[in-house]
Amino acid sequence: MDNYDTHICTQYGDHPAEHKGAVSPPIYQTSLFAFESFEAFTQAQTKERENYVYTRGVNPTTELLEMKLAKLERGEKCKCFGSGMGAISSVFFSLLESGDHVLFVNDIYGPTKQLITFFHKFNITYTTAYDDVESHIQPNTRVIYVESPGTMNMNVIHLESISALGKKYGIYTVIDNTWSTPLFQKPLTHGFDLSIHSLTKYIGGHSDVTGGAVIGSHALVDKIFEFGFQLNGSTLSPQDASLIIRGLRTLPIRMQQHQQNALMVIDYLKTKEEIAKIYHPSLLKVKEYPYIRHQMKGYSGVLSIELKEGGFENVAAFINSLTLFKIGVSWGGYESLVNSPIKPHNADELIKAGISTGLVRFSIGLESPHSLISDLENAFQSISLTKS
Repeated sequence: MDNYDTHICTQYGDHPAEHKGAVSPPIYQTSLFAFESFEAFTQAQTKERENYVYTRGVNPTTELLEMKLAKLERGEKCKCFGSGMGAISSVFFSLLESGDHVLFVNDIYGPTKQLITFFHKFNITYTTAYDDVESHIQPNTRVIYVESPGTMNMNVIHLESISALGKKYGIYTVIDNTWSTPLFQKPLTHGFDLSIHSLTKYIGGHSDVTGGAVIGSHALVDKIFEFGFQLNGSTLSPQDASLIIRGLRTLPIRMQQHQQNALMVIDYLKTKEEIAKIYHPSLLKVKEYPYIRHQMKGYSGVLSIELKEGGFENVAAFINSLTLFKIGVSWGGYESLVNSPIKPHNADELIKAGISTGLVRFSIGLESPHSLISDLENAFQSISLTKS
């Protein structure tokens, strides 16, 4: 783990001397800031992105979090939001105009696609590419939006080839970097314009807060602040910002443990005949993905498996046999989670989208990996006994 990144997570910007020696900076739990004169107030309003006027704009606690995240991503500026989707929607709201086209690359988070589908009413369209990305660029393409690793199937995209296309055609390049966190992948250093995070996941890390962040250049983040953030009002509260700062303090050691636990679980899953395929970037061959070691410094604990016998009933039986893994949405917290895209009546839809009806996604938490493996083994044995 990079020592500088660890310093950013644990101490950067805290300045105890400015807070009466407090090791943990105070929470500025206020909605507004008062001024000694009307002249000072009106002057502060002229630069509301730089002055403390109203917490819907800038707040000292949230600002500290933004400073840390910008440094971690090697970006110039960060803006935080009340949720990951708040961050994503603010980017689209700020960068897109009627008639624009968005090119999605790789498997993309479902609500992100739902949002762009909703934007059809504003004459904004999208298409999806998995390879030969350049051939999918249209004259009106304004944004290339990437997830890498991708949702569910965890495919990894060559980031520098995408950023090069953006520069060649004058297109914004944006990535959802939540899976890797800024510790394991820094897309801005590979030429991307913006990096987005759901702070709800690994960075928060405790499944007790929602948040989002956008990191990039001063100019782009200021544009998003003015339009997508302040006018849409997806504000991260000071209390939630402090919880995410707390999460950052342990992020380096948590990510090491998530990675270690996941790799141990994957070694176990390789032995199971019931599994047709395991999806995790650690399993990708460097010969086929020569760029993976250059752009990724580690692996998080989110992975998927493909059961040989799919369908809602079989997947439900397997998931219901687990006791240590909790069933729920999201991922990246301390706890291990299990979920699946299969529903009672969507098998044809999944197949059309190239997703197996036996796909099961795990978020490997911080529990003992031996306990997680034991839980999985009991589930495999349970479904085997049911079928025999």
